[in-house]
Amino acid sequence: MTLKIAVPNKGRLNERAVELLQSSGLDLGEGWGRRLYVTVQNQDIEVIFVRAQDIPEFVAGGSIDMGITGQDQVAESGQEVECLMGLDFGHCRLCVAVPETSGIKDVGELKAGCRVATSFPNLTKRFFESKKKKVEVVNVSGAAEIMPYLGVSDIIVDLVSSGSTLKTNRLTVIEDIMESQAVIVCNKRAIKTKKDAVNGIVDSVRSVIVAENKTYLMADVPKRKLTKIQELFPGVAGPTVMNIAGNDDMVAMHVVIDKKDVYDSVNTLKKMGAKGILTLPIDRLVP
Repeated sequence: MTLKIAVPNKGRLNERAVELLQSSGLDLGEGWGRRLYVTVQNQDIEVIFVRAQDIPEFVAGGSIDMGITGQDQVAESGQEVECLMGLDFGHCRLCVAVPETSGIKDVGELKAGCRVATSFPNLTKRFFESKKKKVEVVNVSGAAEIMPYLGVSDIIVDLVSSGSTLKTNRLTVIEDIMESQAVIVCNKRAIKTKKDAVNGIVDSVRSVIVAENKTYLMADVPKRKLTKIQELFPGVAGPTVMNIAGNDDMVAMHVVIDKKDVYDSVNTLKKMGAKGILTLPIDRLVP
C-alpha cells in the first residue's frame, strides 16, 4: 500500500521538511517544486504538498497517512493525530502581544471585550477562557502585527521566533500560550496498517538529524596512548581500532564525535602524537 506523506507547500517549514526527506534517501526527482505531489523514485511512497494548517485535518481524516507540520497547527486544529517525533526546527512561541504604549504587563490587566487579532482563533479562545477573560477574537489570515495600528484590534496573538517583527511594529509580549516546533504526525490507522513504512520514515529522518550533529574522526595514534585515547573518545559503542601494516607502534582509530568537539579533539590528538588526522561528514547515523 502506498504511504502518503504531506509536507508544507510553502512557508517557514517547507524547505527544511523537504531537505530532511531527501537526506533520508527519498528521491523526489526533478521539478518536484512545481508539482502538487510526487511519487518517490523506487519506493511505494507519495509526497503531497499542501498548506501546513491543512495537514492535521488531512492526516486525521485518513486521506494522508502522515505529515510534517507545526505543533501550533496541530493544537489549533484540535484533530486527533499521533505525534511521532519532534524535528528540532521551526521553533517558535504562540504569544499574546500588546502595543508598547498600552502599559499592559499581563493578561489580567486586559479589559473585558478586548479585541484580539489572530490566525489561531481556537487556541486564542481556549486560552482566554482558561484565564476567565471575555475577549472578541478577530480572525485574520496573516500580518496580525499591523492590526492594532489599523485599529482592527487592541492586541494580538501570534507566533514569535526572534521577536524582531513585534519590535518593529512596537508590540511587546505579555504571555506565552505555547511553544512549537515542527513534528511528524500520523493517523492511528496508518500506524497499524502501514507500520513498517511509517517506522521506516521516522527512523530515517531521525538518523539524519542525529548525523547532522556528528563527525567521523580518523587518525593514526601511538599504540602506547591507546588506553587514554579510548577514554577520551568513547564514540557510539567505543572507537574502532585497527592495526597498521608495517607499523607496530601505531594503530588506526575511527570514531564518531560531536561536531562541537572537533576543534578540541583534533588538537588533543596532535598533542598525543597522532598523525593523518581526518574528519568526514556523516549523512546518516543509526544508533
